[in-house]
Amino acid sequence: MTVSGRIVLHVDMDSFFASVETRRDPSLAGKPVIVGADPKGGAGRGVVSTCSYEARRYGVHSGMPISRAYDLCPHGVYLRVDHPFYSRVSEEIMAILARHADRIEQVSIDEAYLDVSGAGSFAAANALARAIKQEIREETGLTCSVGVAPGKVVAKIASDYRKPDGLMVVLPEEVAGFLAPLPVGKVPGVGKKTGEELRQMGVLTVGDLASHDVQDLIARFGRHGILMHRLARGIDDREVRGREGCKSVSRETTFEADTADPSILAGTLADLADDVARTLRAEGLRCRTVTVKVRYRGFQTHTRSKTLPRFTTDPAAIREAASGLLEPFLNDEPVRLIGVRLSTLEGGRTRQASIDEFLS
Repeated sequence: MTVSGRIVLHVDMDSFFASVETRRDPSLAGKPVIVGADPKGGAGRGVVSTCSYEARRYGVHSGMPISRAYDLCPHGVYLRVDHPFYSRVSEEIMAILARHADRIEQVSIDEAYLDVSGAGSFAAANALARAIKQEIREETGLTCSVGVAPGKVVAKIASDYRKPDGLMVVLPEEVAGFLAPLPVGKVPGVGKKTGEELRQMGVLTVGDLASHDVQDLIARFGRHGILMHRLARGIDDREVRGREGCKSVSRETTFEADTADPSILAGTLADLADDVARTLRAEGLRCRTVTVKVRYRGFQTHTRSKTLPRFTTDPAAIREAASGLLEPFLNDEPVRLIGVRLSTLEGGRTRQASIDEFLS
C-alpha cells in the first residue's frame, strides 16, 4: 500500500566512483577498476568503495576488504578514493535531476529519489525517466539506472533490477507480483545473517516473507520483523523529502560481511565522516554534535555522541570526533553497520536528512 497517485523515481548511478575515474581516464574503459585503499600487494587494509562491472566478474564488490579484492583480482587497477572530485560530478548530476521534479531527495553521493507525481501517469513518468537517463549520459558521459514505482522502497529495488543502464517501471497493481519472486535479500535491511535466519525459517523469497506470520517474525527479530514484513508487502508511505528544514545529516553503510577488523571499521567511518561534512557545507550548515552508530549481529544497535566546543564544518574535527567515538566499539564483536550523524545544527534549514531513516 502506498499513497494514492504517487509516482517515485529512484535514480542510481552505475558503479559511480569507478565510472567517474574512467571518464577522467578513458584508458581504464573495459578494465577491472577497484576504487578504495591501496592493496599494497595484497597486504593493504581498508575496504572497496566501489568497482567496475569488469571487476565484479571476479567476485569483487563494495564493502569487501581490499586485501580480499586483491586476492580475487590482482591484475585490477586500484585507485584511491577522490571524494572532492566525485562530489563535483555528483553536483552536476543532482542539478540535472532538479530540473525534472519539484521534490528531490539526495540520499547519497550517487543516488536520489524524485517525486514526479505531477507527471500524471506512469507512462509519462517512464518517458521522463528515459529523458533523465539521456541527459545524464549526454552531459556527464555516465550511465544510471532508474526505478519507477508508487513508493520509495519499490523504486529502489526496481532501479537495481536491470543494472547497469537499466529502467524498470512497476505499476501499483504490479507491486506484489514484482516483489514476490525476488530473493528475500532484496528487502532493505535483510543482510547476510538475517537472510540465513529467514532461510532456516523457510523464507526464501520476498513473497515468502510477505505471507509469513508477522507474530513469528516479531518473536525472532523484534521491531525489525514488523518492518521487514511491511517492506515485503510494498507498504511504504514515506514522502520524498526536499532539502528544506534539515535537523541532522547522516550517512551509514552496511558491510557485505560482518567485520571486526579495526582498520576496516576506522577507514569506513572516516569516509562517512568526510561525506557528511561535505553535505553539511553544501547545505550551508554547521554542526556541534557528532554521533557514531554501530550495529552488531542480531541488530543490537549502539550509539555514542560528542558535543564539540563550537559549531563547525571542519571535516578534520568531525573525523577526529567520530574516530574517538568509535574506539570503545573496536572489540572482537563483528559489526554489520556503522554510521555517522551530525546534529545540533545552525544555519541552513531544519529537516531530518538521514539516508536510512526507514531502517534506523
